[in-house]
Amino acid sequence: MITPWEVSEDIDYKKTMEQFGIKSIKELLDDIENPHHFMRRGIIFGHRDFGRIINSINENKKFAVVSGMMPSGKMHFGHKMIIDQLLYYQKHNAEIYIPIADLEAYWARGMDFETTKNLAIEEYITNYIALGLNPDKINIYLQSKNESVKDLAMKLSKRVNFSEMKGIYGFGGETNIGHIFAPIVQVADILYPQLNEKIPTIVPVGIDQDPHLRLTRDIASRANKTKEFNFMPPSSTYHRFMTGLSGGKMSSSKPETAIFLSDTPSKSLKKKIMSSKTGGRETLEEQKKLGGTPENCVVYELFVYHLIDDDKELKEIYDSCKGGELLCGSCKKNCYEKIKEFLTDLGEKRECAKEIAMQIV
Repeated sequence: MITPWEVSEDIDYKKTMEQFGIKSIKELLDDIENPHHFMRRGIIFGHRDFGRIINSINENKKFAVVSGMMPSGKMHFGHKMIIDQLLYYQKHNAEIYIPIADLEAYWARGMDFETTKNLAIEEYITNYIALGLNPDKINIYLQSKNESVKDLAMKLSKRVNFSEMKGIYGFGGETNIGHIFAPIVQVADILYPQLNEKIPTIVPVGIDQDPHLRLTRDIASRANKTKEFNFMPPSSTYHRFMTGLSGGKMSSSKPETAIFLSDTPSKSLKKKIMSSKTGGRETLEEQKKLGGTPENCVVYELFVYHLIDDDKELKEIYDSCKGGELLCGSCKKNCYEKIKEFLTDLGEKRECAKEIAMQIV
């Protein structure tokens, strides 16, 4: 079972899409004038009702984006994927909502509210702003402090029972009631932008968050049967998880797998990149003769996700690797130099961004 709190490192994306009715985003790419490179490169692979958002973008109509955060550690390049998508939607004048899930952190992970708030400010919001998100055009709030969200959650909670929650999330008898209620607060977060106006809403997530989307769409439909609400079911897109440097999933709890946004260029960082998992052959001779397998290479994945914007340049690297001309050592050095440049620039921006972040929440 895939849940928002536990996900296997070996995900069968195709099977999951078929099981839960997620559609391929490839069918919509021709309708988007300038799709995000995540969409072009298959990193964003699936969607629910994304056509509504495309229409809003193409017709310059109002829409909202909801992207919650539950601070649990240092941000890494895997987290950056969400910010990149928010930047894309901000260019299209979307209203962006960023709930800080301090209630969920308290119920599901035992984190106290002050720790969650400080981590959200010093790590997450600081990086959001440093990476380019306009602080004047985002709505950031703590779940515990937003009375409208809490009130909406209370009203919506009667639209679902425990059997359904258990079926979706796998809750057992040892689960505390707060943890069981946390997804209802998430539902309220997602529907919150529509409290005053029925507008299309997009939620960009990893596949592990799809249970929240399925629950929200079901509850919205049930709530609409009363005269009190008139919600549009939220749209969603789904992106692949980034592979960790040593294989598996990139994780804050496993520093050896991740490149953190707060990292600075150093010998230890370079060593971590130079020893990362690649798609190279066992020997230099085999590499030159048979070529590498960039589709299984963490370094190439970093290029695809974050470090190379030009599709032509990316294809040249791919072809050179497959043809045995590009060797892993030089490719890793190139990767480190690009990361070094990126982190140096980001580090300078983080200092100013941190001051702004402290004034937001």
